[in-house]
Amino acid sequence: MKHLLTALLALTLFISCSKDKGAEIDYVAKNELEIKDYIAKNNLTAQRSDTGLYYVINDPGTGTQPTATSNVTVAYKGYFTNGSVFDQSSAAGISFGLNQVIKGWTEGIPHFKTGGNGILLIPAHLGYGNYDYNGIPGGSVLIFDVKLISVN
Repeated sequence: MKHLLTALLALTLFISCSKDKGAEIDYVAKNELEIKDYIAKNNLTAQRSDTGLYYVINDPGTGTQPTATSNVTVAYKGYFTNGSVFDQSSAAGISFGLNQVIKGWTEGIPHFKTGGNGILLIPAHLGYGNYDYNGIPGGSVLIFDVKLISVN
């Protein structure tokens, strides 16, 4: 009987530990520190939204201002805080609906008017979350240099 109880206890501990390995990690606080550190190291003047998105407006633009559901054409370069580039458009840009992309873009691009440019610093919960996506590790802060070419 004593061996059976020991075996059941060991099995319970094994199952509990196995579940913890698959548990999601909360990157919000970690991403916040990483973004603030990046801003400080690069001497940026960034604004923070209530959702945790940081953005830098280098040039606000003078044309049409998109909404969260607009179709836009944007030229961009995406990279991590260590400077490693993970994606980049051509200078002509790429067109898409702002309701079809990550939350950081849906929220961030409407801060610019046509012709405007700046930087979006996107925490994981507004990007790809805790999951790996096309070579982007889960929990990653994403930085995008963006230029709003047009609101279509």
